[in-house]
Amino acid sequence: MKKQYILGAIAVAAAMGSTSCDDFINDNRFPLSQQTVNNTFWSNKENVQNQINYFYEDYSGYGNGSGSGTFYWSWLSDDQSGRTAFKDWTFITVPASSASWSAPYVEVRRANLVIAGVEGSSLTENEKANYLGQARLHRARSYTDLIHRYNDVPLVETALDPSDEAALFGPRTSRNEVAEFILKDFDFAAENIATQSSKTTFSKDLALAQKLEFCLFEGSWARYHQKDETRAKKFFEEAVKAGEAIAARYPIGADYSANYRSARTALGDYAALSANNEMIFIKEYNEGVFMNSITDYSNASDGVAGITKDAFENYLFLDGRPAASTTLDKTDLGVPTDNGIDISNLLAVRDQRLAQTTYPGVCAQGMSWSASNTVGMWSSTGYGVSKFNNPAMPSNVVNEINKGYLCAPLYWGARLYLGIAEAKAELGTLSDADVTKYIKPLWDRAGIDTSVLNKAWLENLNDPKNNMGVSSLLWEIRRCRRCELIMDDNIRYWDLVRWHKLDLLDSYQHPDILLGANVSNAPADYAPAIPQTNGYVNGTFGQGRTFNEKYYLYPVPSGQIALNPALTQNPGW
Repeated sequence: MKKQYILGAIAVAAAMGSTSCDDFINDNRFPLSQQTVNNTFWSNKENVQNQINYFYEDYSGYGNGSGSGTFYWSWLSDDQSGRTAFKDWTFITVPASSASWSAPYVEVRRANLVIAGVEGSSLTENEKANYLGQARLHRARSYTDLIHRYNDVPLVETALDPSDEAALFGPRTSRNEVAEFILKDFDFAAENIATQSSKTTFSKDLALAQKLEFCLFEGSWARYHQKDETRAKKFFEEAVKAGEAIAARYPIGADYSANYRSARTALGDYAALSANNEMIFIKEYNEGVFMNSITDYSNASDGVAGITKDAFENYLFLDGRPAASTTLDKTDLGVPTDNGIDISNLLAVRDQRLAQTTYPGVCAQGMSWSASNTVGMWSSTGYGVSKFNNPAMPSNVVNEINKGYLCAPLYWGARLYLGIAEAKAELGTLSDADVTKYIKPLWDRAGIDTSVLNKAWLENLNDPKNNMGVSSLLWEIRRCRRCELIMDDNIRYWDLVRWHKLDLLDSYQHPDILLGANVSNAPADYAPAIPQTNGYVNGTFGQGRTFNEKYYLYPVPSGQIALNPALTQNPGW
């Protein structure tokens, strides 16, 4: 492999305002002002572990303090509309600088410094292998973010000597080459990290879980973007191999909500996420020590980013059929009451994950609704978000910023099972036994009738709402993935990217992605205040989103191209 020695963190220079490139280089010459790289430092296990611990900061989960995370807040999808404003594309114009580019390169540099230090240390070979595995896992994850966003990117294989100007200003490396590099890092991590399984530390199993999702993405990208069937087959096979190596250790639990509502309190754990056998890796919070605000923001009196009509209608009915063929009551009208509209009847006949995701009452502007431990809330779509609210939490915790202590799942069994099933379906190797192993447990806890479930059932449902140009089998697996992982870790957006279906986020072509609950029978006292279109809550905030092919990739910041003329811009930007 051709080596590129581009300084990953050079991207920071463009965002430093008055700081010049020369100042940046001078401040980061060896020995570094903030990180020591001599043999004595790296031969101390405590020092190395402290450097490894920095890697955990890259997992935002439910957010830190009053900040946002990657659950609930990712509103650029067809699952949610914005909380109090319309969510447009991440970039509309080329930015001068962007953390989307610079932050992963900062982490690549951090990992490369650990690798260089540990390799030159006097630690034992086993100790070295363990720390190198963890550093390479983090580097692989950082490069995964980069190629997802930018496609071809400069490849940094070692910690840069800033005196090497030729190395500093190299070109972008092809996505395929970077992907092979990432794959080797994941494989090294899975083989060499000392811990097999752990909920809160880097482990072999975490490396395999991340490898599965990376390979699933690359397999899809190869098939639907590059039209490279050889490459697609390779990555789908690697995804299956990684997932099946660990899936049995992370069985699907009986309670869907337990994956999202488990809390850790000052009085001790109750329903602690660390005790959940489905969890591979989690982010722990602790009452009064380290908290988040996801419950407050997703139950806010000043607006909630509710799930959409498109998402609501994606859920199967309990007879295992979509609306087009169900024998159950498929009305989307709730029951008007003195307190608004009750939709318990709609939730009772559908996939029970929906009832654990949204509240049984419509809460639109002009018609607020309260849960037992919340103040009155309204949602952009009229559908609330109950997924991140534990009913046992007191109202002062639920309704205040930086008081929440629900722990966040990061990687867990459902992500594994769905990844394996999808990769096998893409390969054409999914069997009835696979459906039983990887889809049935998810249907079981969703309350869907599994007596009808087999591969032929999925192949023959033929939902007329299938707008992705794929087989009924793949459509149903994608449906299950969407329902299972709704509002989780920005997964839906990146799924649409890899499937080459980002055009589904064009709100003019697909208006249901910004509409919500049917309020055509709203009580007269409420109806005039509810923003609506054809009887459905309108969550557009008076705006819309138009798709352009260029949105599949982020624009390379102009400041980076100015610093490094060898870089090129992505198509359309």
